[in-house]
Amino acid sequence: MAGPNILLTRIDNRLVHGQVGVTWVGSLGANLLLVANDAAATDPIQQNLMDMVVAEGVQTRYFTLQKTIDVIHKAASHQKILLVCKTPQDVLILIKGGVPVSAVNVGNMHFAEGKRQIHKTVSVDDADVDAFRELAARHVICEIRRVPDESGELISKLL
Repeated sequence: MAGPNILLTRIDNRLVHGQVGVTWVGSLGANLLLVANDAAATDPIQQNLMDMVVAEGVQTRYFTLQKTIDVIHKAASHQKILLVCKTPQDVLILIKGGVPVSAVNVGNMHFAEGKRQIHKTVSVDDADVDAFRELAARHVICEIRRVPDESGELISKLL
């Protein structure tokens, strides 16, 4: 049996917003938006707010990281999945758990105390850098790209 049909894995600390719920979904032809995030999985208010910006006809799922690991391989072949995580550490947990991710789109990682800006929309701390380096060691391509028609930039060149 083939693995899950993950069209794109995206890191965005905002999780789902217009760029993700409409622009990326439409560009990819995704019909399932899967948010793998422990906090969002248990917050129906946040889920409802995110659902408001998702294109019509696209299903959403809000799973913890562990549930994503447990059920992703049960995805139906017709499900075209856009997988969204909040941090590179979350993506690494999924990969270590067997979720097949070969490339990551880095959309937005806000600046905060202890972080340094490496790109217009991406700021990292040492834990983020370590996670990106481990992803690279696992041959996962991590590319900063806010929107589909923008050219990507490898994050490894910015660390």
